[in-house]
Amino acid sequence: MLRGIDPVISPELLDVLFRMGHGDEIVLADAFFPGDTFGKKVIRADGIRIPELLKGIMPLITLDQYVISPLIMMKPGEGDSLDPQAEISYREPIDSLWPETPAIERIGRFDFYDRAKEAFAVVMTGETVKYGNIILKKGVINR
Repeated sequence: MLRGIDPVISPELLDVLFRMGHGDEIVLADAFFPGDTFGKKVIRADGIRIPELLKGIMPLITLDQYVISPLIMMKPGEGDSLDPQAEISYREPIDSLWPETPAIERIGRFDFYDRAKEAFAVVMTGETVKYGNIILKKGVINR
């Protein structure tokens, strides 16, 4: 085990985060997401909720500061609603390290699927909240 790496970060996920370049995207997908359908590379993180993964990931990467929003989630379908607590729980680990991160951008389901097809990897989690998928766009380290 490496020091300072949260145990929710598997060796496979650590390798993916290392290999991603600036502008690459990673999908943290809920348990119902069709990851094997859309993902070029699929990593399993079964049983781990997305806020826990974000807590482990955020100290390891920076988010892209050159886009309107480096965080993308699905907007609800017609007649559906969002659980506002989901976004709040995602923002806590992000804002604790990167408080200047812009608001989460919401896009339609099929646009989200198109982004997932182009993502560097899809991480299948144990998240069960409706519309719980989130895309992170990796940035560069400013020194």
